[in-house]
Parts: sequence; C-alpha cells; structure tokens
Amino acid sequence: QVRLVESGGGTVQAGGSLRLSCVASGSPSCTAWFRQAPGKEREGVAAIRTASDSPYYSDSVKGRFTISQNSARNTVYLQLNRLKPEDTAMYYCAAGFCGDYEILKSMQYKYWGQGTQVTVSS
Repeated sequence: QVRLVESGGGTVQAGGSLRLSCVASGSPSCTAWFRQAPGKEREGVAAIRTASDSPYYSDSVKGRFTISQNSARNTVYLQLNRLKPEDTAMYYCAAGFCGDYEILKSMQYKYWGQGTQVTVSS
C-alpha cells in the first residue's frame, strides 16, 4: 500500500513558477505527475524511476517542468517554470510499479493522491 499526499498548488501569473510536492509512504518503483483540466483527458506530464532517478516528460512540458526526488526517495517534486494558462489543471501524484514502457500512461499507476489545483492567469 502506498499513500500519497500532494501540496504546493496555487494561482500564478503566466510566466511564473510553482513547486509541487508529493510525499509517499511505501516503496513504489516509479512516481509520476498527471494533470486534468475540465473537459479534458488526464495527461501524464512527468515521471521518475525511484531507483535510477531517470526522469521522463511529455512534450507539452519538456524544458519547462522538472521532476526530482529527495535523497530519502520518499518525496517527489515537480518544479513548474514558465507557466502558461494552458497548464491550468488539477495535478495528481501517482505511484506504482512501472514496466519498461509507457511510463506516462495512467495504467501504470495503482496509487493516486487527492490532487492539487494549479491555476495560471494570463
């Protein structure tokens, strides 16, 4: 069983930054951040493999968002830079025991947090 608690959402102006945190209990092999805007499908934006620190990003956030974890590997961060209005969404932390492929697909993740809202104003 893995429990996840997210924090760090808020409202910022376009071009601003936020940092999201996800504290995990248990030992998942991978952790990811997903987002879902009203009327849109859930989208995987970043993931990290616990053992290797290998990061993965969707094309929509590559170069602007950075995923990382602390040395204890129990907290995963998502640094959001150069935010755009289209980044507005509920952001969810997810954890699981990922295979070698499709690490940004929700089917890889069994455990989900409650979500934290990110709103970017223009």
